[in-house]
Amino acid sequence: MTRSLQAVAYRRPSVLESAAGGQLLGLETSRGATPMGVKDHPQFFAGFLTSPQVASAALLAVADVAAARYYQQQLRASLDPVVTGNGDRLRFESFSGCCGVYARLDVLEPGLDGGEVGHGTTNVDVNNPLREALSRIGSDDPLHLRVGPEELAVTTMDGPVVEKKVPLPDRWLRGFAEAQVIAAGFDLRAELPAADAVRFLRALPRGGGRGASAGPRWVVPSGNTLRPTTRAVPGAVCLPGPERLIALQRVLRHATALRVYGPAVAGGAAATASAWEVVLPGMRLTLTLSPDASRGFSGEGGVLDALATDEAAEDAELISVLLAWEPRVDVADLASASGLTPERVRAALIRLGTSGRVGYDTAEAAYFHRELPYDAERVERHNPRLRSARALVAAGAVALDGALGTVTAEDGHVHRVRDEAGVLSCSCLWWAKYRGGRGPCKHALAVRMVRRGDAAAERDMARVEADAR
Repeated sequence: MTRSLQAVAYRRPSVLESAAGGQLLGLETSRGATPMGVKDHPQFFAGFLTSPQVASAALLAVADVAAARYYQQQLRASLDPVVTGNGDRLRFESFSGCCGVYARLDVLEPGLDGGEVGHGTTNVDVNNPLREALSRIGSDDPLHLRVGPEELAVTTMDGPVVEKKVPLPDRWLRGFAEAQVIAAGFDLRAELPAADAVRFLRALPRGGGRGASAGPRWVVPSGNTLRPTTRAVPGAVCLPGPERLIALQRVLRHATALRVYGPAVAGGAAATASAWEVVLPGMRLTLTLSPDASRGFSGEGGVLDALATDEAAEDAELISVLLAWEPRVDVADLASASGLTPERVRAALIRLGTSGRVGYDTAEAAYFHRELPYDAERVERHNPRLRSARALVAAGAVALDGALGTVTAEDGHVHRVRDEAGVLSCSCLWWAKYRGGRGPCKHALAVRMVRRGDAAAERDMARVEADAR
């Protein structure tokens, strides 16, 4: 696995300390993006949490995921959560070290009091002493939250900088892009009241490690709860690796409801990803699970089609100017402002997601703006299927014949790509193994690239002829 080493610098460690009239939770920020450009230590909020116990437990749950590996647990993971200020809320996000669980805590406007929420994205320091202190909060005494350094400290502090060397696997970076593409295909499948939600979640297995889950599990709504089923049926939701929901245990006693999201499935469907949202006073905690504990989001291939088109790259540049740190990105509004079709806007948002510039909120069925410090070119560079497809096109290995495309691979084998109602299937081993469940194979990608190139050439020729007339 390829790794990069990113230095995450903080002015001081994050702390929970006693203060006049209550306690102060100071979350220190690293270098991050803001509407005014990149800042070393931006401040996004200074005010009160309306439910201190709930917020502390939920923040610990996000940190639990960041420090966990649910597959091959002997390998350590240590990543600092990402925080985004969207003007009316704070979002804390993390990925597990194995890239199979995505966690997000949305502290909404009712959960915050007495301060304006800024705009921007950065890492926050959640260290072991802070975790221990947060776990000891036992009452709802006033808790002041500061996300970012004090203004005085920013201008006058000359003390040492706290620096962490955090190993960031490239597949972990790609996971952010893939998770938002997959979640955009989810719908609300079930909502459980508090008591039924607690009973259901507490009954789940808490084991872990390789082989913890014997195949995919499925659940179907039944009254106010979910009942297990042995196979996919219409209306069912996949529960892949139920032990990976253990981080939700921290907040169960505060839960007011459980919402479950997933794609539409037919009978006999393969395992799918799903999202599990615990509704809390003034906030939401969501865990999104990959289709299998051994399967990280980074290899799902949902972004490949958007990365494979130059049109989406140009559209993404235009859409990025219009995002404006909005907590809810409306596709119709962007289409109207940009002059693009909704389909092209969605493709552009997927493209922006590959560099961490948008996420997807299943509760609101909408994208949101954030700015992670990763570039789309890096994602392309580390995607072998995309690189191979471009190489096949460059080598002239693709031939089109109506609904059929043939691709002559590097080893001389000829693969046949068929178009069946807009879905490209292939005669290669990748398609035989995954049947499109992990995105297109390199041959289908290459055929789609050539088709788009031919279509663009025909449009250009039509324009030339129109101008000549």
